[in-house]
Amino acid sequence: MVKKILANISPEETRIAILEDGQLAEVAVERRDAENIVGNIYKGKIKNILPGMQAAFVDIGEQKNAFLYTGETAEGNLIPAKTGDTVLSIGQDVLIQITKDAVGKKGPRGTLHLALPGRYAVLMPTVEYIGISRRITDDSERERLKKIASDLKPAGMGVIIRTVAEDKNSDELQKDISYLYKLWTAILARFKREPAPLLLYRDVDLIIRIVRDHLTDDVSEFIIDDREAFGRVCDLLSYLSPEYAGKVKMFTDSQDLFFKFGIESTLSELTKRQVMLNCGGYLVFDHTEALTVIDVNTGSFVGTTNLSDTVFRTNLEAADEIARQIRLRDIGGIIIVDFIDMDSDEHRDTVLNYLQEKVKYDRTKTNVLGWTSLGLVEITRKKSRRNVTGILYSDCPLCEGRGSVQSPETVAVNIRRQLRRIVRQHRRGMNILIQVNPQIASVFGKKGELNDLQQELFCTISVEAVANMHPETFSILEQTNK
Repeated sequence: MVKKILANISPEETRIAILEDGQLAEVAVERRDAENIVGNIYKGKIKNILPGMQAAFVDIGEQKNAFLYTGETAEGNLIPAKTGDTVLSIGQDVLIQITKDAVGKKGPRGTLHLALPGRYAVLMPTVEYIGISRRITDDSERERLKKIASDLKPAGMGVIIRTVAEDKNSDELQKDISYLYKLWTAILARFKREPAPLLLYRDVDLIIRIVRDHLTDDVSEFIIDDREAFGRVCDLLSYLSPEYAGKVKMFTDSQDLFFKFGIESTLSELTKRQVMLNCGGYLVFDHTEALTVIDVNTGSFVGTTNLSDTVFRTNLEAADEIARQIRLRDIGGIIIVDFIDMDSDEHRDTVLNYLQEKVKYDRTKTNVLGWTSLGLVEITRKKSRRNVTGILYSDCPLCEGRGSVQSPETVAVNIRRQLRRIVRQHRRGMNILIQVNPQIASVFGKKGELNDLQQELFCTISVEAVANMHPETFSILEQTNK
């Protein structure tokens, strides 16, 4: 697989695109004026405790308090609402790291199990644990790295060895872990010295995170269109990974980088509810606060042999595109896929296995949980930062995020109902003006519509179309006869 990373940088934002075999696989956006706090470590002060939820709210000095779920270890096991042997109490100072950005009315989410990511390793200063990246599959290499980690990790702390550490020697890992340990001691010193709330550690910006997390052996080029960012990346690699310096290229073409590689047109399709498949079928994406539902349809694809084969081939292609779209749209949380019904257990198993293989390319932890009793496929995917659609788009002011507005006929019915209420409460013979959106005005403009309403209410009614009026909004005014 040929993999490229493109970095398009402007004074307002940084945009990253990852291409696999020329096809856009992932995209990330970071704005200068938007505060991204995932990965930051704070000295926070506990403001409120909810024992029934094993949770606390922590003042970290941001607009919203951080939500701290205290019933989970670094390995995901439930524990009492305490940290170490100390029961949490209101007013207590804690070291908290942000794991999820604030979304809507919800504040950021934090954890007491801290993690300091480096190039080759992640230092976990509050838990004693050794982990090896699941992407390193060779058993002998895993054992070698586990032995090195065991020898190098600071006493009482944990270390996770990252994918890029594969085949690296002990000296390279030691340099990384030593740097992270010095960083931790500096954080701890400030925690003891300065009052809460306080930002103790800020995670690096997007361009450096891409170097740290994505620049691996399988990347052929890392193309950057900004000279300052290009210099920063080269300086960092000269210290961390000199062998990758040759992969970094400065883009000097007069044409826009994303336009040249066709990224702009793909970005404009990220919010489309419907995604077409090459076979003629299509996917439909519906998002709720709790989960995302993906529906698979055959569309215009009629196959060449029989119905079973047509459904199977559509579902296979859908599985491939679903795995790609989940990465591309950065969909997190619970995902439910409604594949087209298959009678053959062999076909069902093949589609599920194919989907499981495809999500392995996703660096974000993704689990395909299998078929439910209703014939749906359950997927979970870790979510931390706002996805690109959340940054680029906001809820429609007309439909308020519903994706639809009331039909003109529905609004017209609401107006008639309101008119009847007004006439009952006041009197007949009123001279009424209704101001509405032009679409609503056209409903009242139908032959006999307004005349019938005037006769029913014994009132004089006129309708005014207001071009910029919200399609669900209307005004009912009483006109005074001069």
